[in-house]
Amino acid sequence: MNFTRFLNKISLFTILLATSISYAQQANVNLDYNPQKDTEGLIPFSAQVNSPEVHDDRTVTFRLKAPDARQVELNPGAINTALGKGRDPIPFTKENDSIWTLNIGPLPPDMYAYHLRVDGVQMADPNNTQAAFTAMPPYSQLIVHGDGPAYYDAKNIPHGNVTRHIYHSDVTQGEREMYVYTPPGYNPEKKYPVLYLVGGSGELPSNWIYDGRVNLMMDNLLAEKKAAPMIIAIPNNQVIHRNHPQHTELTFDVFEKELKNHVIPLIDQNYSTIQNPKGRAISGLSMGGRHSMFIGFRSLDLFANFGILSAGDTDAETTLKPFLNKANVNDSVDYLFVGQGTKEAEGRFNARVQGLHEALTNHDIKHEYYVGGNGGHDWSTWRHLLYYRFLPNLWQNMDN
Repeated sequence: MNFTRFLNKISLFTILLATSISYAQQANVNLDYNPQKDTEGLIPFSAQVNSPEVHDDRTVTFRLKAPDARQVELNPGAINTALGKGRDPIPFTKENDSIWTLNIGPLPPDMYAYHLRVDGVQMADPNNTQAAFTAMPPYSQLIVHGDGPAYYDAKNIPHGNVTRHIYHSDVTQGEREMYVYTPPGYNPEKKYPVLYLVGGSGELPSNWIYDGRVNLMMDNLLAEKKAAPMIIAIPNNQVIHRNHPQHTELTFDVFEKELKNHVIPLIDQNYSTIQNPKGRAISGLSMGGRHSMFIGFRSLDLFANFGILSAGDTDAETTLKPFLNKANVNDSVDYLFVGQGTKEAEGRFNARVQGLHEALTNHDIKHEYYVGGNGGHDWSTWRHLLYYRFLPNLWQNMDN
C-alpha cells in the first residue's frame, strides 16, 4: 500500500468515526442539552416524522402524520404561558394529505411539558422520545436549548447517585417507593442534613428526578460551591386518591403518619444523617407545598427548614392560626422560604401564595418571599425556585 492510499484510508476512517459518534435528533445516546436539534436528518427510532424539531433560533416545529384527522392542536399549558397566548389551544396546519405542522417561538431555553389534541382527544406526541409519566396520563417534553448546557443539564463534573427504595407501608397497606439522592463523594462517616422533597397533585417521586432534574441541579450547585452537601429524600406523597371527595381532610394526617412511621426512619437507618430538626428540611410544590406547610408547621420537633413552592392558603390566617405563634416559630425555624413563578403571580394561583406570605408577615414570622423565573404553575418555576433560591440557602451556616 502506498502512502497516498494509506492517508486516504485514514481520512475515510476519520470521517466514518466522526459520523458514527455524532448524534441525531432524539437519539438518546448522551444526556445532551439539545436532544431535539436535528443534526443528521434522521427521525427518532420508530417515529414517523421529526417532532418536535428545535432550531438554533429557539423556534420549534411540531409535526404529526394524521391523514384522517380533522383538527390537530397544541394543548394549552406551559408553552402557552411562555408565549403569552393564554389558555386557548394552538392549531396546526395540514401541509399535505397527511402531515400536520405547527411552527412557534422563539421560546426561552427551558423544558416544557405538553400534549397534542387530535379531534378533541388529548395525547402525548407519538413521535417524541422525550416523554414523562406521572400520577396523571403521560405527556411529552419539549427541550428548547440555549448556547450550552443549562443549570438543570448534566455536565462533565462529579455526580451524585440516585437510589430507588421499595418498602412496605403499614399506613397505606402496600408497597411504596422513594428516591434518595446522595451527593458526590458521599461518606458514611460524615453526618448529612436531609431535604424531604415532595411533588404536586399529579407527581410521582421520579418526577423530581426526570422533570425537576433536582439531582443534576444539586450536582451543578455543589460543583459551583453554591450549596451545602445534602441528602435529598423524595417520597411518594400520593397517599389518598386525588379525586377522593375528602382528599383535603385526609391527606395531611395520612402523609404525616407515612413520614413519621416509614420515610424518616428508613432514611435515618440507611444513611448517615443529622437526626434533629436543624438537620431536616421539608419542601414541595403545589400540593406538596401544602403538605410541607401544614405537616411541617405542626412538626417543629422534626423540621426546622421549609420550602413552600407555589402553595399556601387564601385564608392562611385561619387555617394556620394554631401555628402562627411568632416566638415559637421564629425560635424553632432556621429557614422558611415561600416562592412562586413570575407568571404564576399574575394568575389564579397567586392568591394562596399571597395569603401565606401575608399571614406570616402579619405575625412577624421570619421568612423569605421570592417571585422569579419565567414560568407559571409548572416545572420551569419549580426548577428555578430550587436552583436559584432554596437549595443555595439551605444549611449555609450549619456546623456538621
